[in-house]
Amino acid sequence: MDVPLWLALVVVGGLGIKLIRPPWWLVAVILLGGYLLADSLFAPLIDPITK
Repeated sequence: MDVPLWLALVVVGGLGIKLIRPPWWLVAVILLGGYLLADSLFAPLIDPITK
């Protein structure tokens, strides 16, 4: 099952906001940073750690 990245980000962000209740700006920075990092040159370095 292939899930689009944007959908996974929305679900993780929604659950994080509902369960932990952090500030909205912190959630936006973490999600945007993760999205940008996934498309960067560092993605191959992070891939083995996340699997």
